[in-house]
Amino acid sequence: MSQVTEVKEEIIAEVQETAKEAAEPVAEAAENVAAQAVTELSEKAEGAKEEAVETMADLKDELEASLKQGPPTDDPVWARFEELLASKEAIPVKIEAVVKGGVTTTIDGIRAFIPASKAALSHVDDLETLKGLETEAVVITAERAGHKLVLSVRDALRRKEKANRAAAMAECVEGAVMEGTVDSLMDYGAFIKLNNGVSGLLHVSQISYERVAKPSDVLKEGDPITVKIIGVKDGKISLSKKALEEAPARKERAPRGDRPEREPREGERERRPRREREEVFNYKETGKASTSLGDLLSGIKLD
Repeated sequence: MSQVTEVKEEIIAEVQETAKEAAEPVAEAAENVAAQAVTELSEKAEGAKEEAVETMADLKDELEASLKQGPPTDDPVWARFEELLASKEAIPVKIEAVVKGGVTTTIDGIRAFIPASKAALSHVDDLETLKGLETEAVVITAERAGHKLVLSVRDALRRKEKANRAAAMAECVEGAVMEGTVDSLMDYGAFIKLNNGVSGLLHVSQISYERVAKPSDVLKEGDPITVKIIGVKDGKISLSKKALEEAPARKERAPRGDRPEREPREGERERRPRREREEVFNYKETGKASTSLGDLLSGIKLD
């Protein structure tokens, strides 16, 4: 082996020894860091485990206490139902199913019951016809403890109907001319359904200036008609068609003295001419005469 080769091998051995000595502290430091990290993680995991066990135990106690007290009083859904119960505000609903004694719907995730007697404005023979109907209802029962929610469609529709009638009645003022339809006929007049939804009476005497024996002689149900409001009292509306017609000209009557004498009818006695008024003097004979001065002067007063 040459001298050069020997020198080369010695240099390589020294470099390897130096690298080994330098790597030992790094490896030892890395092992220390890893061991410390594992220790810290284990301690944190153990603490978390103890904390979790403690939290579950506390929660269990709280749950048991809340069950004894009943449902939570801060439930926002039932708080809203209670507000709707107090205000009677109508809310939109959709009838979903038919059950015994009524129908059901769902509001904010809560199933609500609508009795058959309150499912519509009037009686419904077949409740199946209401399935899928979108309407309005008001809350009439909201029991938070028993999760009992009862609604009424009828009450909501009646309130709406009443409000609409009040608005329509406000339009019906005396003197207003309105369009309508003959709704029904009676012997004493006709009921007219005005275009705003309210009804009024057209009395037989207000149909025309010409004499009308029965309303059915000149009107029929379903006829369009224009009328004038001549009175509104206690929610009742009086109408007139005659008021929109031109009044016929009145015939002037001749003075009494210029009227021709009426011919006597058959069997009637001829009128006697009027007697001229005669002056009548009431005189009564006393049957007694006197010429005495006292009698002559008895009726004379002297000042």
